[in-house]
Formats: sequence, structure tokens, C-alpha cells
Amino acid sequence: MPDRKVVAKELAELFKIVANPDRIRIIEELRSGEKDVNTLVEALDLPGPRVSQHLSLMRAHRIVEERRDGRRHCYHLTQPEMATWIIEGLDFVEGRIGAVSKQTITKARKLWSPKRQQ
Repeated sequence: MPDRKVVAKELAELFKIVANPDRIRIIEELRSGEKDVNTLVEALDLPGPRVSQHLSLMRAHRIVEERRDGRRHCYHLTQPEMATWIIEGLDFVEGRIGAVSKQTITKARKLWSPKRQQ
């Protein structure tokens, strides 16, 4: 029984970190591999400091790792499967009556598809 409590606590911590729309989008942008902060800023249309703050938090919780290339800070997912897990979560969103239109979910699936060319 204590093992289940420890695992449940760790999952809850992970869910807290991922439970932010910007961080979900960052995870999906990193699905295809490493990207630098400026590339993420452009792709997500978010302010640089905001992206950097999210990445810092995600790095502290070992969701992403950083690699420095001169002045560039490049990030990649420590467990790329997390992006697939988020895509699979769209089934739950779709099952919620009226929460999000089917068309919006279909667009998100296409945008976040692992087959998408970068």
C-alpha cells in the first residue's frame, strides 16, 4: 500500500507540472527533437521570458534537458513518450461533452502528429 502512495504522489507532481497549456504546447513542440528557445518562442508565439520560465521549471522536474551551444540554449524531452501520452489524452478531451469541438481536437491531432515534418 505505501508503494501506491509514493507512485500516486509522483504522478500528481508530474500532472501539476504538465497542467499548463503553454507547457503542453512546449512538450508537443519538442516531440520532434531538440529546439532552441528562440525557435520555441516563434513556434508558440509566446514571449521569450515566459518560455524560459516554463523550460526552467520543466528542467527542474526532469521533463526536459538543456544543452548549451555557445549562447544558444537547446532543449529536448527526457522522455519523448510524454508527447505521445498527451496526444492520447485528446481522447479524454473528446469524450467530455461540449468541452472542445471535435474539429478543434482533429486540428490539434494533425498539428501534433508525430509524422509532421519540421
